[in-house]
Amino acid sequence: MALDTDRWTRMAREHLLDGAEVRRRTAEACVHSIREAAEIIAQAFRIGSKVLLCGNGGSAADCQHMATDTSFLTAFSNDVGFDGVFARQVQALGRPGDVLVAISTSGRSRNVILAAETAHALKMRVVTLTGSQGWIGEPADVSITIPSEDTQYVQEAHLAVEHVLCALVEAMLFSERGRR
Repeated sequence: MALDTDRWTRMAREHLLDGAEVRRRTAEACVHSIREAAEIIAQAFRIGSKVLLCGNGGSAADCQHMATDTSFLTAFSNDVGFDGVFARQVQALGRPGDVLVAISTSGRSRNVILAAETAHALKMRVVTLTGSQGWIGEPADVSITIPSEDTQYVQEAHLAVEHVLCALVEAMLFSERGRR
């Protein structure tokens, strides 16, 4: 059976262009909230606070890419249950002035929402990253809502946004130190 190379080539090209279009729309729709989230994170670091992250599936991979303890995730989920896995970490580690970055492609992940509620109760700032369905939990300080419902494109855009956040925070912190 001969491979339909033109079909597969078109499919690959279409996927890449569709993802690029979502990231283009993200740049238009989210640039101000991305900047605001970076400012919140940079401010937390300036005062000696920290950033906690949480998410499931692809969002967990994003957190892991930025920084997450997967050993705790599996241990707590196995021993206690999955709904409170992130809230417990926020309870144990979160302090006023810290920031929680809560990532949920759908905006409906119960354990991520509970973590954000816990963070609010601890007087932490909350930044959410979601898809176009938006965040259904308690309002965040900043929501970065990717203009797509397609999971793969939302997660691709989340990764790009996370890299931008890291670059902006680094520039905000280190360019300020250079001016002192």
